[in-house]
Amino acid sequence: MSKGIEDKHVHLIESWAFTRKNYLIFAVGVLLIALGYWVMATGETTSTQSLTVAPIMLFLGYIIVIPAALIYRDKK
Repeated sequence: MSKGIEDKHVHLIESWAFTRKNYLIFAVGVLLIALGYWVMATGETTSTQSLTVAPIMLFLGYIIVIPAALIYRDKK
């Protein structure tokens, strides 16, 4: 009985493990977010840089890249 529970626990933990590719995608997302905030901070208040480019970078980082890093799995 105990052996079956341990097998399920090990399988569950193995399925959550990130691979190197997941960490790389996550790092790209964090870098994109940091660059988005930097672009927003360095632009003028009413510039295209602050009102368009930076929010697009932040959107891509938060909504596309970070979730992709969490969802991505290598095919075995």
